[in-house]
Amino acid sequence: MNDGVGESSNSKPLDEIWAKLVPLDLGYSDVDLKLAEMVVCSEIKGSSSENQEWCKITRNSDLCSAMLQNKSSNIVLVDGTVVETEDTCLIKCGSEIVPGNVEDGSLRYIFRVMATEQSSTKKLKIMLDVEHAKCSICLNVWHDVVTGAPCLHNFCNGCFSEWLRRSQEKHSSVLCPQCRAVVQFVGRNHFLHNIEEDILQSDSSLKRPDEELAILDSYAVIKSPLVLNVERKTKRKRDLSLPSIESNAAEHPCPQCGTQYSGFQCNSDTMHLQCHACGGMMPSRSNSSVPQHCIGCDRAFCGAYWHSQGVNGIDSHPVCSQETLKPISERTVTRIPTLAHDRNRHEQDVTERCIQQTGSTLQSVIREWITKLNNREIDRTRMPLKHAEMITDGTHVCNDCYDKLVSFLLYWFRISIPKYHLPPEASQRENCWYGYACRTQHHSDDHARKRNHVCRPTRGSHM
Repeated sequence: MNDGVGESSNSKPLDEIWAKLVPLDLGYSDVDLKLAEMVVCSEIKGSSSENQEWCKITRNSDLCSAMLQNKSSNIVLVDGTVVETEDTCLIKCGSEIVPGNVEDGSLRYIFRVMATEQSSTKKLKIMLDVEHAKCSICLNVWHDVVTGAPCLHNFCNGCFSEWLRRSQEKHSSVLCPQCRAVVQFVGRNHFLHNIEEDILQSDSSLKRPDEELAILDSYAVIKSPLVLNVERKTKRKRDLSLPSIESNAAEHPCPQCGTQYSGFQCNSDTMHLQCHACGGMMPSRSNSSVPQHCIGCDRAFCGAYWHSQGVNGIDSHPVCSQETLKPISERTVTRIPTLAHDRNRHEQDVTERCIQQTGSTLQSVIREWITKLNNREIDRTRMPLKHAEMITDGTHVCNDCYDKLVSFLLYWFRISIPKYHLPPEASQRENCWYGYACRTQHHSDDHARKRNHVCRPTRGSHM
């Protein structure tokens, strides 16, 4: 059967081709879609006149997608999802469509939406002079860009971290290297980081050697937003009428600014970190034995630090629970995280039943796989955490990152189970071509249930 003959329905023709079905076999031509609603036919071998309808494609109002209806007596596969006769399925640019069984030699098509003047207006192009994207310290394009406030000048993380260190040694305040204004706050700028990457992709000559970037990264200490103490101006008399609690809070960003705990008290040069969970402040202490950042996301959490200082709660300063940042070995898990198996609830149910069949508990399974992680028995390539190679059972992580770690370990638990040990209905499912990377499982509950998605993608693996 040779696929790819288009026939119009009663739809009004458009002025231009809005989409195409592009065959993966170069021996066949593209199917141009010029109609808002169009039937695609297949020529039957051995006949020069007989055509057979196999699908109808109707353009959606968003101009970027369409609905495909199976008009044949056979199945149609859309991104691995089976579309039965007369059923419909959403297709988007890049969707793979197979009009029949792959084993029968049916052509594979890719649905491509053509760029139009109307759709192009939705995209925003920003023109940026590269000179405006350079660090004024090293004069190169930013690397892991950070922004100081209130002047809002931008620098490499490593460059500004070194500037901070030297300023602390010699001065009571930190001045901006570019404008010499007092810097009160500095943090990583994720928006400009994306621009930084786009610039380097468009002009590789601007990229610095990996060895140089590694040295720069070794200097970088700005992981979470840093609040820098500045010299306070003498208050006017009318400020004395303010409530004493508010005055203390303004003068003392954190509990250790006014009181000594465990032999430490902040001074005028102390930099402060803002807790991601409660918004409270704590001194940034690089020489502290108690972690202040989650190693999985680099965000700051104050629970572990204040617990080590014996500070449980202060009315004028928010203080976190110790639970916000704990070693992995001290954490417990009582439920499968919603993130597990890419939020596929059917796969989560299969995993839960597999654990029950072992006669074990979720906590015991996770403890066993954390041991495997410690022993380097697990490939960490897809671990959704930063600094994946550094993580052990003694690593401090936040609640969100622990859920991500548990989800990662449950994937390895599942693929280690032989197929014949799965629940009967799960063992009979075929693997999805796109495996854990499948997008259809997110919007098609039927596909999420009928195909196994705890597997590696096989579509395109031969290329």
